[in-house]
Amino acid sequence: MKFRFFMTGLLGVLLFCVTAYAKEPMMKHKMFQTVPLDQAQILQKGEAKMFCPQCGMTLPMFYKTNHVASVNGKKKQYCSIHCLVEDQENNHNVLKNIKVVDVKSLKFIPVDKAFYVVGSDVKGTMSMVSKYAFAKEDDAKAFVKKHGGKIMNFKEAYEVAKNDFAKDTTMISKKQEMMAKKGKMLYAKKCKATDKKFDSVAKAKAYIAESGLCHDLNPKQLQAIGLFLSRR
Repeated sequence: MKFRFFMTGLLGVLLFCVTAYAKEPMMKHKMFQTVPLDQAQILQKGEAKMFCPQCGMTLPMFYKTNHVASVNGKKKQYCSIHCLVEDQENNHNVLKNIKVVDVKSLKFIPVDKAFYVVGSDVKGTMSMVSKYAFAKEDDAKAFVKKHGGKIMNFKEAYEVAKNDFAKDTTMISKKQEMMAKKGKMLYAKKCKATDKKFDSVAKAKAYIAESGLCHDLNPKQLQAIGLFLSRR
């Protein structure tokens, strides 16, 4: 019974998150990365499986830049190559069997068979230089023709992400700091008090979904409160 209530709450939050961006008055168009929940493959397990383990972003919202890898025998799914680089380089984890979402089919493919388009005019995830992957070179070329960018293999795209990591992290940290401050205010207005501690944004967001801790949150507010709870 408890599991049923948890899944109902979690699915409710996720369905709201995936669709709410299109309803935001400041957003004229849905984000390119976003796909409906039923089109997203979630390969990692656990209560926080719908969220990036590094940054806490909701995976279906940034699905077209999702990567997945085996870490210590368990699958971890990342919202972006930036978060994959962070886990491997900063956390010193060994990532095996790395796969990326093919923008065209929305299926995961091995990264060594992917054609990455780096630096297109389509906004990236967790980076100022976008990186989108395709299973077929013709699809990558068509994307470049429409949006610009350069076709690279995974090793080359990884090096770009690695070289830009410090700059991107500085940009992300500033945004997250501001969001966490907003999250503190939102928590006071929209949430019941809890002393529970969280070691990641993903776990904080999963707890909100399971417990019904907060009410009437849009995706940005959920992320902001998750950031606050994981940092306090």
